[in-house]
Amino acid sequence: MVRRSSLQDIREQTYKVRDAWWTVLLVDPLAARLVRLVAPYRWITPNLLTVLAMVLGVGSAACFLAQDRWWLIAGALLFHLSFVVDCMDGKVARLNGTGSLFGAWFDFMFDRLRVFMCAAALFGGQYARTGHVAFLWTLVVVTFLDLFRYLNSQQMAKTRQSMRDMLEEARGPEPEELISGTPIPPQGRRARFREALLQRRIRTHLFSGIEFEMTVFIIGPLTGQVIATSVVAGTLLVAFELVLIVKLWRATRGFPVALAKAEATAALRRQPPVRPETRDEEFELSESTTAR
Repeated sequence: MVRRSSLQDIREQTYKVRDAWWTVLLVDPLAARLVRLVAPYRWITPNLLTVLAMVLGVGSAACFLAQDRWWLIAGALLFHLSFVVDCMDGKVARLNGTGSLFGAWFDFMFDRLRVFMCAAALFGGQYARTGHVAFLWTLVVVTFLDLFRYLNSQQMAKTRQSMRDMLEEARGPEPEELISGTPIPPQGRRARFREALLQRRIRTHLFSGIEFEMTVFIIGPLTGQVIATSVVAGTLLVAFELVLIVKLWRATRGFPVALAKAEATAALRRQPPVRPETRDEEFELSESTTAR
């Protein structure tokens, strides 16, 4: 008899602490149930699921290339299904402990290949149907923004991790007696909205690469407005990326000061405490010197 994990166990072991709202609301509920079905079969590996997601992506691109309205809808549905399967590979890896460095590379490269292939099919097919060069320009912009988003996010993560590592090294081990106080409740509408999102695992970066791809390859084909939705998606992506870049710039500007404070605090903590009798002796010595 096949022994399956409960949905609660799958949620606790495989869900990310913070994720895109599209994934949290529209992917995870289905992906968790599918993971529960396939996880006991160890021959269904994360890499196999990555290949299956790629096959579904090929099917989506083929539908986009057909150009017809109903084929576009079929392509959009297949693209969403391929993304669901793509999310399953990471969940199965975390649940069964079968993740690997090669698997992470394999997943990333197939993701980018699937997006480029679907973009070429969607906009190339519409160009072949209409002859409007705007579809080719949209293809170039969509491909560039997709690559920019993922490369930029990786480099920003590396930069922030480097700053965290340097601060932790400068601070040294924290004393055991230091404990966190009572958390301060969020103040203001913006803070409460942010807290509400985080409690639901939704990250505050509301329009990332995932939402960009879903808007271009799902909402665009479903509505038949592939250029208009791509323009809106690209604008929102650039706006949110600029916000992150500004935040990173501010963090790097303030980093030298934060590092200096951390080093100074660590130096003070390493100094041996002054014995009370030493202070009394110094006071008596100063008193006797003054009396003379």
